[in-house]
Amino acid sequence: MNNIRNIAIIAHVDHGKTTLVDGLLKQSKTFRDNQAEMSQNLIMDSNDQERERGITILAKNTAIKYNGVKINIIDTPGHADFGGEVERTLNMADGVILVVDAQEGPMPQTKFVLKKALELNLKVIVVINKIDKKNAQIPTVINKISDLFLDLATDDSQLDFPTYFTIARDGKAWDKIPNDFSQDSDLTCIFEAIITHIPKPKIQESEEFKMLVSALDYDNFQGKYAIGKIHSGIAKPNTEIKIINCNGIKEKSKIEKIFVSSGLKKLEVKEVQAGDIVALTGIKNIEIGDTISQEKLPTTLKGIEISKPTLKMAISANTSPFSGCEGQFVTGRQILDRIKKELETNVSMKLDIEDGEYIISGRGELHLSVFIETLRREGFEMQIGKPQVITKEIDGILCEPIEELTIEIPNEYINTIITEVIKRKGNIISQEEQNVPNGVRLVFEIITRGILGLRSKILTLSCGNAVTNSVFLKYEPIIKNVLKMRNGVLISSENGKAVTYGLNNAQARGITFIEPQTEVYQGMIVGLHSRENDLDINVAKEKKLTNIRSSTSDISVILTPATKLSLEQSIEFLEEDELLEVTPNNLRLRKKILDPLQRRRTKIKFTV
Repeated sequence: MNNIRNIAIIAHVDHGKTTLVDGLLKQSKTFRDNQAEMSQNLIMDSNDQERERGITILAKNTAIKYNGVKINIIDTPGHADFGGEVERTLNMADGVILVVDAQEGPMPQTKFVLKKALELNLKVIVVINKIDKKNAQIPTVINKISDLFLDLATDDSQLDFPTYFTIARDGKAWDKIPNDFSQDSDLTCIFEAIITHIPKPKIQESEEFKMLVSALDYDNFQGKYAIGKIHSGIAKPNTEIKIINCNGIKEKSKIEKIFVSSGLKKLEVKEVQAGDIVALTGIKNIEIGDTISQEKLPTTLKGIEISKPTLKMAISANTSPFSGCEGQFVTGRQILDRIKKELETNVSMKLDIEDGEYIISGRGELHLSVFIETLRREGFEMQIGKPQVITKEIDGILCEPIEELTIEIPNEYINTIITEVIKRKGNIISQEEQNVPNGVRLVFEIITRGILGLRSKILTLSCGNAVTNSVFLKYEPIIKNVLKMRNGVLISSENGKAVTYGLNNAQARGITFIEPQTEVYQGMIVGLHSRENDLDINVAKEKKLTNIRSSTSDISVILTPATKLSLEQSIEFLEEDELLEVTPNNLRLRKKILDPLQRRRTKIKFTV
C-alpha cells in the first residue's frame, strides 16, 4: 500500500491534461523505445470522436511505475458536459493534479473539478502548463488560482498546495519558474511530487474484500469489467461475493478474473491488495455505484454523487419516407436496447419513456450529440427532437437551469456579442482584458435555453475568433418571453430530386442546405428562409421548355454553395415543430407534420 499512489488529472478543456499523461507514460519507460506509442500524441484519447474533436470524452485508467512505486492515473474529461465522468472517477483517487493554462488561467470547468476534489478532501498538486506561450501571465495565474482555493476550500489545510510549471508538449517540468524554457528538463519533479505529496491510499482495516464500482468496461473476450479501488481486504479469483446496490438489495456472485492496469494494457493477476485499482470479471448484474463485498453482513460504501442532467431530447424510430433505407438498426426496440446499454456506463445520462418516445437527459448539447453520433456510426437510424431544458420545482416555483457563460473574443466584436447574449436573456457579470492582442474575456449568467444554438451564432458573428465555455451554475424561476432566435425555413413541397432550377428559386428566398440531385420529400427542410415565416417551395421543379429561345437562355445557372450543417449545428437549428432524421449516411431536417395542408391546420388550431 505504501508503494501505490492513485491520482486523477483534472482541468478545463484543452489545458493539457492528456498531453501531460503522454509525457508521464513515455518518461516512465512504460513503452519500449521502438513502440508506436512513443511517437504518438494524446495516447489516452483512443476513441474516434475524441481524436476528431480534440477533447477527452471518457475517463480512462492507466498505471506507471516510478522508483518502485505504482502510480495509477485517471485521465478525466475537461468539458463541462462530461463532468459526470469526473464525478464518478474521483472517488478512486487519493489526490489530483490540477492543470491550468498559463495564459487562460482558471476557467469555468477548473472551478467545477477543483470544487469536487476539495469536497472529497483530495490532496491537490497544481501544474501551470504551457508556460512557453507568448502571452503567458504566470504570476497573475498563480494569484487567480490562490483566490480560487480561498473560495472553494473546506479546510485551512487545503490552502497549502505545491505548484509546478510545465511545458507538457515537450515533456518538461520545473518546481520554480525557469528563466530559459529551452534548458534541458524532464518530468522528474512531477513524479517526485506525486510520491511526496499524494498520500498512500485510504483503506478500511478489515481482512474481508470490499470495493465500490466506479466504472464499467466491456470487451468480447472477458465480457463486463467492474472497475474500482479496493477499500479493504484482498481480491482473489473465485472469491464468493455479494453485490449491494444503492437500494440495499443484495445478490450473490463470484469473481472470475482480476486485472490491473499497466500502461494501456490490462494484466491478469492472482491477487491484489487494498488500495489498488482493479478490474473484475464474471460479475454480470453490476452497475456503477454498487458495492462488492465479501462480508457476511455487508454494508454499502458511500455512493457516487452525480449532478443532475439539465437538458433532455426525444429519440424515436425514423418515420420519414426514407425510413429503413440507410440504417442497419431501425426499430424502436433496437434503439431502446442500445440506450439501456449506454446507461450502464454513462452515469450522467437518464432515460424516460413518454408516448412511445425515448427521452434521454444529459448535461448539455455536446453530451447528447456525442451519443447520437456514436449511434449513427454503429449503424442506427433514428429521429430526434429539439433539446429541452429540464425544469425543477423549488418551493412551489417552477425554475430552470442557469449557466455561467465565458466568451473570449477580440475587442472589435464585443458589442455585437454582448447584444446577442442579452437578447437571449443573459446578464453580463464581468469584462476582463486578456494578455493577448485585442482580447477580452466576457462572463455572463444566462438561461440554458439561451445557450442552445448560441455557440454557432457567436462563431459566425466573430468570424470564427470566439472561444466559448459554459458550466451549470444554479436554478432560478423561469424567464418568460424569450424571443425566437431563428428565421423560418424553406420546406420541400414535393417528392423527388432537387434540381438546379428549383434550388436557384429557393436561393432567391434564403439559404439552401442541399446540393442538386439530392433526394427530397414533402415536408423536408431544404434551407433557411430570409423572413420569419416558413415557406413551402418546389426544389425539384424543372425549367419549362419552349420553342422560343433568347441569346441568354442557355447560360448555366451558378448556385451559391449549399450550407452544410454538422450534427451539433443541426440539433441547435431545431424548433418545436421540427425533427432531425439521423442515419449513418445523412442528416435531414424535417417538419414533424410532413403534409403542408395538415401542418397549416394544426398551426391554426394551436393559434386559436
